Amino acid sequence: MTRKPTSSDVARHAGVSQSAVSRVFTPGASVSPDMAARVRAAAEALGYRPNALARGLITGRTRIIGLVVAYLDNPFYTEAIERLSHALQEAGYHLLIFTTGKHGVDADRVISDLLDYQVDGILTASITLSGELTRKCDAAGIPVVLFNRGQPGSGLSAVTSDNRAGGRKAAEFLLAGGHTRIAHIAGLADTSTARDRLDGFRDALAVAGQSLHGLEPGNFDRAEAAEAARRLMARPAPPDAIFVANDHMALAVMDLLRFDLGLLVPGDVSVVGYDDVPMAAWPAYDLTTLRQPSRRMVQEAVDELLALLDTPARPTRQIAIDGPLVVRGSARIPEGWPR
Repeated sequence: MTRKPTSSDVARHAGVSQSAVSRVFTPGASVSPDMAARVRAAAEALGYRPNALARGLITGRTRIIGLVVAYLDNPFYTEAIERLSHALQEAGYHLLIFTTGKHGVDADRVISDLLDYQVDGILTASITLSGELTRKCDAAGIPVVLFNRGQPGSGLSAVTSDNRAGGRKAAEFLLAGGHTRIAHIAGLADTSTARDRLDGFRDALAVAGQSLHGLEPGNFDRAEAAEAARRLMARPAPPDAIFVANDHMALAVMDLLRFDLGLLVPGDVSVVGYDDVPMAAWPAYDLTTLRQPSRRMVQEAVDELLALLDTPARPTRQIAIDGPLVVRGSARIPEGWPR
């Protein structure tokens, strides 16, 4: 195998010092146009690429942001991660992605490993950080921004959709449609997103003098959500509407209702999801859902992280962005309701 060319090889080829090569590939360094042209021509001829990680160790900035995400099977995250990557690239950064598994059991170990890569900052998606790890990141001068999950009391910045408002909107829509047996299939009980969506949903039902007709855990898992729907529909008085804590589960619930139980959606039971993933708009599902404004959420998360990099002592923020209810055909549409 051919040996990789080094900066020393480039220096010899260009007839300059190694320090001159270093200056040419260091943004903002002072170097004459003639020398820069000679060094870059030599580098091109030899196939040399500067080591960005090594340069980062010298400058104290690697221009790498670590992203820790619990799991990638939820289509919301594939779209959000693509947008995060593009937004960071526009700001001159690159994304290094680690996953922890759905229940985040190894989150502390994974983020501890990530610190060894000398990342400039960390974004987490649906991850809960321990107090010890939060202190370790702070001691290392590495800002952390939570994406799509809040962590009250952590002192960390967080960017989410307005989950409570979304839950309220789902309930108000189903109530306006005349539903009286309204159930919920929840996400992971220990997550802020699941709790807030449920709390907002319950609050709106209570205002209307109703309570949950049924509550089952789906844990943000397709198979568990389908079984939760099966249990709900096996009751003597099954629900006439189900609000599901995310679209990933809601699509599985619709499949179970229609193909396993032979029910009509929305003729027999209405279904409302949360996220507005691309598949929600497919004619096969036509899912009514709360849209997470992922483009705005991504930009706010990136802006917040970059601001913390520039001003480490800056106060952290908790940002909740409201998203609209997207009315399609999976739930009974109240008379006169705008579409």
